[in-house]
Amino acid sequence: LHIFIDFGISFIATPHISVGIMHSCEIHFVLNGNFFCQELNAYFSGCQSCSLDGERICFHHHSFSSLTFESVIKEQTFELQYVTIGIGFHWERKENQQFRGNLKFIVEQNMLCAINSLSVEDYLESVISSEMSATSSLELLKAHAVISRSWATKPISASLSECCCDNSSCHIKWYERDAHVNFDVCADDHCQRYQGITRIGSNTLVKQAIEQTRGEVLTYNGEICDARFSKSCGGATELFENCWADEHYDYLTAISDTSTDILPDLTIEENAEKFIKSSPTSFCNTNDKAILSQVLNNYDQETADFYRWRVHYTNNELSALIQKKSGIDFGKIIDLIPLKRGTSARIVRLKIVGTKRTLEVGKELEIRKWLSESHLYSSAFVVEKDTNNNFTLIGAGWGHGVGLCQIGAAVMAHQGYDYKSILQHYFRGAKVEKRW
Repeated sequence: LHIFIDFGISFIATPHISVGIMHSCEIHFVLNGNFFCQELNAYFSGCQSCSLDGERICFHHHSFSSLTFESVIKEQTFELQYVTIGIGFHWERKENQQFRGNLKFIVEQNMLCAINSLSVEDYLESVISSEMSATSSLELLKAHAVISRSWATKPISASLSECCCDNSSCHIKWYERDAHVNFDVCADDHCQRYQGITRIGSNTLVKQAIEQTRGEVLTYNGEICDARFSKSCGGATELFENCWADEHYDYLTAISDTSTDILPDLTIEENAEKFIKSSPTSFCNTNDKAILSQVLNNYDQETADFYRWRVHYTNNELSALIQKKSGIDFGKIIDLIPLKRGTSARIVRLKIVGTKRTLEVGKELEIRKWLSESHLYSSAFVVEKDTNNNFTLIGAGWGHGVGLCQIGAAVMAHQGYDYKSILQHYFRGAKVEKRW
């Protein structure tokens, strides 16, 4: 670790990060420039293909346990083809993507894994243009650069886990970044979207946002914040502990996504139902296509009803869906009963009552996965049943609702808030601090 001291202020060297981009039995890629292959002690350029043969990597009739191509010149790129994005979500698709930095192949879980290693600042160029459009306002891009940099560089907590209850009466699970062993973060929604530099195009705002916030992170009591974000909070933000490990962070508190900060107690079922069935004024309550086209990439714009939404299931459809997604035969679904709600009205624990089985499920993402072919927009919903025991879920928001609300932040930037004011709104008491 290199430390530079200037006028009493300590800075660390720009960190590097490794990103797991794709897993496949065969990966096709293009090297756009000169790359040095360590294992072959040779330089390569042009189109190369790679395939998995059992437990080894087969490349040009040679077999390796790993294969690394180091970029000779910083600005040159490589392309990975047929990369799956939005894994498990309703916008899942494949696309070709270009990246800077080094490319490494390893075998992981009997699949070929492509890993990109590069500096955090170069990584952020892709992240903020993948999480939203590269044509977003500069202040929004700067706010997102700071939180994405913070999340990527915050040390992983030793107490993270993925499950705290899995037995005959309850199934409580969440999904964390410590699931990755051979790289720091993945490239999909599980961590942060990282879809290469293709989306940046000729737009200069992304580079400006990175340069103008270079080395800046959010801190609280001197520690880098676990700066989470989602598409739309639905009018109120959620607590960290209601979505992931049972850890409380003071800077991730319950707020109203408005300038007034008046928020009812949405952990109370009556208040939650009233809130969800209404359409209260908030920053993220917008249908402004000009704003949405800036913050949402092309496939995200296919989701138009993110603030308030409805999903309908016949009883047969819901019963079959829950059995398929959970692997548990509940029989006919009799009821869905919220047992615990968070500060944004998101359900943290849900009781599923069937003719054969009753089970408590959580946390929010597991609920969303069990009640949709892909994922429900959020777990902030109320349940209505008709006389035939068919179900309608009336919901609010898109995502977990913790930390920064991307659409709300886009509206704030459009209204003239600068990036530090946006961050202060969503991360109470946190400070923007330059670390390198």
